[in-house]
Amino acid sequence: MSTITPASSASTAPLGQESASHRLEHFPIAIFSIVMGTAGLALAWQKAHLVLGTPLIIGAALRGTVSALFVVLLIFYGLKALRYPQAVGMEMRHPVRINFFPTVSISLLLLAIAYLESAPEAAFWLWSAGALLHLGLTLAIFGSWLHHTHYDIKHVNPAWFIPVVGNIIIPIAGIRLASPELSWFFFSIGLVFWIVLLTIVLYRLFFHEPLPVRLAPTLFILLAPPSVGFIAYLGLTGELDAFARILYYTALFLALLLASNAVRFLRLPFFISAWAYSFPLAALTLATLIMSARLPGPLFDAMATGLLALLSLVVAVLALRTVIAVQRREICIPE
Repeated sequence: MSTITPASSASTAPLGQESASHRLEHFPIAIFSIVMGTAGLALAWQKAHLVLGTPLIIGAALRGTVSALFVVLLIFYGLKALRYPQAVGMEMRHPVRINFFPTVSISLLLLAIAYLESAPEAAFWLWSAGALLHLGLTLAIFGSWLHHTHYDIKHVNPAWFIPVVGNIIIPIAGIRLASPELSWFFFSIGLVFWIVLLTIVLYRLFFHEPLPVRLAPTLFILLAPPSVGFIAYLGLTGELDAFARILYYTALFLALLLASNAVRFLRLPFFISAWAYSFPLAALTLATLIMSARLPGPLFDAMATGLLALLSLVVAVLALRTVIAVQRREICIPE
């Protein structure tokens, strides 16, 4: 008479169920970058309605889509946290993946901005939750940098901007929802440590081995801090002064630098990290739309229109590639 071992007992589970359970364990925190990119696209179309006169329905439809997407992804990651807390703990201790946890809080902040005009009360609660969560994550991740035992220069990449520099996003809605001093507090954190981290990231890029192929798309994150900083600074001061121009034109130069290497990016295989193209490009598009509104003329109008079309194409391609990757079971697998 044969005996049933634990291994053979596990094999009695339906194959599909076992596979789905295994995939949930590897559901990546970085997947919330999809929400950031899609929310950025929604905000760009909302702003384009005011500046370029594009149909309002596009921004509204995208806002509804990204809201539903955020809830779905949050449910899945919540299930992962309940069933596989050790897997979440491993991501929190990972020198690269830990920096993607603030994509959750940033997603809340972007949704708050998207609902600021149509549902200010909902925007307030989304913003409050996002700001508190982001502050907590900033302190936790920054603390891990200060008291680390496992970080090395090879782990540094532009995704390190996400925890600290993400604070710059908070004032965009915060200036209308809370005390201006609170918005200046978060803006100061993001701006100062952007400069610090930019120095470290450029040192790593200039003098050490190239980024791994999987992380190469994160180079686009370089666009986000000056672009978002420009938007937040204008909200705080209301003036297109010299410092605002420095932030915008720094972002524009970085965009030209990345565009000059477009062929290299087009040759890269698809990973979830490719969504790093989307939100930074959305931030630059929003900044350019604001420049178009502040300095009316054909130049910024054409730039804003071109960037909006490019952003829409990029997000559409990324969404299609993501769906194909899901169908091929190339996502939620061990790396």
